[in-house]
Amino acid sequence: MPMRGQNWSVARPGEALHSLGMSPPIQDAAIRLARGRRLTRVRLATLVILALSGCLNLAGCSDVTYVARAAYEEGRLLWHRRPIRSELASDDLSPEIRDRLETVLKVREFARDKLGLNVGGAYTTVTDVEQGAVVWVVMAAPQDSLTPYSWWFPIVGSVPYRGYFSHEAAEKEASNMEGAGYDTYIRPAVAFSSLGFFDDPLLSDLLKLNRVELAGVIIHELFHRTYFLASDVMFDESAATYVGNRGAIDYFNTTEGPNSRDTEAARGMLESDFKFAHFLDEQRARLSTVYATNLPQEELLKRRKVLFAEISSDYVRQKRMLSGLERFNLDKTPINNAVLIDYLIYFHDFDNFATLERMHHGDLRATIHSIIELAKNNPEDPFFAIWQATHSTHAMTTVSSPSTSR
Repeated sequence: MPMRGQNWSVARPGEALHSLGMSPPIQDAAIRLARGRRLTRVRLATLVILALSGCLNLAGCSDVTYVARAAYEEGRLLWHRRPIRSELASDDLSPEIRDRLETVLKVREFARDKLGLNVGGAYTTVTDVEQGAVVWVVMAAPQDSLTPYSWWFPIVGSVPYRGYFSHEAAEKEASNMEGAGYDTYIRPAVAFSSLGFFDDPLLSDLLKLNRVELAGVIIHELFHRTYFLASDVMFDESAATYVGNRGAIDYFNTTEGPNSRDTEAARGMLESDFKFAHFLDEQRARLSTVYATNLPQEELLKRRKVLFAEISSDYVRQKRMLSGLERFNLDKTPINNAVLIDYLIYFHDFDNFATLERMHHGDLRATIHSIIELAKNNPEDPFFAIWQATHSTHAMTTVSSPSTSR
């Protein structure tokens, strides 16, 4: 059972790292400017001005340069969009890239027609990105707690990360946080959602993923476009991760059949998600027990160092039983609280999402609607609301594993 108030103010896929820091009236104006497939240079400049104006009119938004850079980077991605269908008309595409682009268009149609997600004009275009990451994400946490340090931004509220457009700037921020006594973690992010404010392009780096991973990421991002609960990134990301990888199963089952290689791979990924979520929850419980002891700081740091080493070793053994987790590097990254939080926000309460789906007899579209409605009606603690819904007398049933009960 999730504890009341357990939700953290806490991507990998899903991060709204390019939100422009605009107040609602400024948002509306920006949306009107961005409705077309392309922005004119005048409109692009106006977006930056609007972002700055919104920042200057909001208490607590003091870093004008940061917001202006975010607006510029968002505009740059939108400016360089190319229609995917035009790309497909080219004879120069490799078979692999053609297959990935076709998959994106088919997945977005499936998400719209079968899952009821708000697709709009998202992922009908592609933008080349030259670097290995769109942004570098900085995360931080106290040394004696698995509660993340959070930053506040307009629109999205409190989030447990801050994005930088150069690794050097991210390292500087991390160094400042470490100097203040925090654990830190820097990682690249190549996928993002503007939460429906713009028609997001597919970033070319995502074409390196296999078809199953790509389908999961697209559905994940489209869930964010459909619903986003401000200041609760843990709920947003965990729900999107479940919906994304569960949706990939339905997509390949529908288009290729239940016994196809891609469908089996999608099932394997979701099963691995559950195993990984359980592993993370066990490690969270072990660390939380130590952090609750009120030991002297020096002794606490010694004990957690031992635990971190054990967690790393345990994960190496666990990883052999998982599939589709090549995108995770828990065994290749020195573990600290910030690193663990980065994974925990994506894999929380999966069992309850699956139980909710079984209540809807495996209907993912109905499950998505239920997840969103429960969160809307209980924004202070959506995880607890889902737990209540799935543990009522009517909901309690004995069922098979989530990947085989389709």
